[in-house]
Amino acid sequence: MNPHRKIKTLGELRESGYAPRSVREEIRGNLIARMETGQPMFPGLVGYDHTVIPRLENALLAGHDIILLGQRGQGKTRLIRALVSLLDEDMPIIRGSEVNDSPFHPISRYGQETLADRQDRMDIEWVPRQRRYTEKLATPDTTISELIGEVDPVKVAEGRYLSDELTIHFGLVPRANRGIFAINELPDLSERVQVGLFNILEERDLQIKGYKIQLPLDILVVATANPEDYTNRGRIITPLKDRYAAHLNTHYPLTRAIEMEIVEREAALQARGGRPVEMPRFLQEVVSEITFQARASHDVNQLSGVSVRMSIANMESLVSNAEKRALRLKEPAIAPRLSDLHAILASTEGKLELEYSGQDKTMTDVVNELMEQAVLTVFNERLDAAEMDELVGAFRDGWWVEVSDELPGADYRQMAGRLPGAANLLAQLGVDVDSPHLPAALEFLLEGLYLNDRLHRELVDGKTTYHEAQKIQPLDPRPDMA
Repeated sequence: MNPHRKIKTLGELRESGYAPRSVREEIRGNLIARMETGQPMFPGLVGYDHTVIPRLENALLAGHDIILLGQRGQGKTRLIRALVSLLDEDMPIIRGSEVNDSPFHPISRYGQETLADRQDRMDIEWVPRQRRYTEKLATPDTTISELIGEVDPVKVAEGRYLSDELTIHFGLVPRANRGIFAINELPDLSERVQVGLFNILEERDLQIKGYKIQLPLDILVVATANPEDYTNRGRIITPLKDRYAAHLNTHYPLTRAIEMEIVEREAALQARGGRPVEMPRFLQEVVSEITFQARASHDVNQLSGVSVRMSIANMESLVSNAEKRALRLKEPAIAPRLSDLHAILASTEGKLELEYSGQDKTMTDVVNELMEQAVLTVFNERLDAAEMDELVGAFRDGWWVEVSDELPGADYRQMAGRLPGAANLLAQLGVDVDSPHLPAALEFLLEGLYLNDRLHRELVDGKTTYHEAQKIQPLDPRPDMA
């Protein structure tokens, strides 16, 4: 806890030796302290260590206002909110001030009169760093009054003159004084509001209902924007764009491993109802690879982007479908498998925009193709279909096997024992017959063989049948049907 919080008056604050700093000086000083001690700059942010964060550090050291440019789901808002950790733990203000007046140098009429009247007896209060961050989601109907301020009719009714500055109700920007002010989706602001915003940030004067008030605001201004919005929904006026000295481009995870790390941090994969979640690594890779395939697909509108949120939502949908099976079959663990992938249709479709209107392919067609391509990619990275002749030979002799997301895990254990060559292939996936990952691994092997044109596949009523040619003899997992 900040020991200064016990200080209650300006006189005590002076005696303590407290030295006020501007917002930029605070952030710069605390950033340098982290660099010197080797502390992580922004814990929890993954994938930007060698790209965005070094440029952000440069901007903060230079004291620049910042705009982050990137497609949806690239962590722009999270990155901005992380800047709060670089502010001092607490900051003193004149008690009752609406604009966080410094006890040493107040900028408002209220603060100046209070200091002149009370001097060292003036009461102060301490504002934690979290309250010094103000965020506004820009919308076309955002008004000047919201951002800058308006005449308060209640204060006028109390007997003050309209010419009195104390009749003004300050907006979000003045109230963010001595803190960080962030605007999400900046191009959505109307040009008129952008002009007003530029005026207060550049000229430092407020113009409300004919008033002109000089307020030397101390604010670090940050904003986010999607490059697509420059043409589709609005634009940033040139003077305001020029006000942001640092323009930083964000990006999606550059590797599947980074995407998976983000998913592990964000997705709700903890135990549910006392049942642990047993998620095989190769299935995690498939889920993240689906998103990577979407980002490279000609069927998907790449301007709108494919958010990491798709990977997160898909992983949670996969686990939820496996949880239903565990509940119905009274299985001890939640063990997702490949046949659960149908559950991600709902969480995927809302995250994609097609390049066309759906005349050639429906959204479901596109998602199914993305899933197949993802499975094929991960399968070929982990296994060699050419080394599976023994397993394929069993199907060539006329066997066939049926899998589904409703089949008990015990049936897969019996199935694995009857598939020639399966044990060696499962071992390459790090799975044995007693592993909760066995159903997922067997389905992964069979689907990979199908996608490599080594087996045939039929989908009927939610069940998947794999066979070589004509169905002659079922490979039934139950001993009494052998």
